[in-house]
Amino acid sequence: MDDVIVQVQGLSKSIKKQPIVSDISFSLKKGGILALCGGNGAGKSTVLRMLAGILQPTAGSVSVNGISREHNRRLYAEQIGYMPDDFQFQPGFAARETLLFWASLRKVSKERVEEVLAMVGLEAAGKKRVGSFSKGMRQRLLLAQALLAKPPALLMDEPTNGLDPFWTREFVRLLKQIRQDGGTMIFSTHQLEVAEELADHVVFLHRGRVAGEGSVRFFRDRHRSLHDAFHASLGLE
Repeated sequence: MDDVIVQVQGLSKSIKKQPIVSDISFSLKKGGILALCGGNGAGKSTVLRMLAGILQPTAGSVSVNGISREHNRRLYAEQIGYMPDDFQFQPGFAARETLLFWASLRKVSKERVEEVLAMVGLEAAGKKRVGSFSKGMRQRLLLAQALLAKPPALLMDEPTNGLDPFWTREFVRLLKQIRQDGGTMIFSTHQLEVAEELADHVVFLHRGRVAGEGSVRFFRDRHRSLHDAFHASLGLE
């Protein structure tokens, strides 16, 4: 268990006694990639927001790198980098200025800002105002801020959502590179082809519950694709 980076046990969230997410459990080892897959309203974003410390679980526990949010909120926050599904940057700020602001909050050097700009391919756009960025460029800037502090775990909510095929391919390529550098990632997606290409392990969510879980290899051995595996998990074969 020493190489387990993320441990989730019995995670649940209710709002006004209405269950949103119920009894979610999984673990992720160092260097692994886990995909939370499901349609709209499946609970993917809720799970990620609880992992990110934005939402307080109603029940269950989460630890990252052996540290729980309840034990030490500040130290827990240092273990994660979070990329939300969307974020409205200040449009008048340049990309470099935006990252320098986030770097000051995370106590990260200016040199690291330049490193992540290069990692996401935005070094030439560092002086451009964020308000002029395309969807693909904004997504890369969101990823850059999540990478700033070299977190043990990277959490991404629908990182390829809204991207055209070119930028989807570019984002997949970028995440593969991060993995080669030892990154550990959890991302949500309804694009099962992206999950199939990137992830080692998949958790299918439906109406806030786990409908199926296993390695990509496990599902490929039993079904033609993750699409077929997902439909089978919902009893839609």
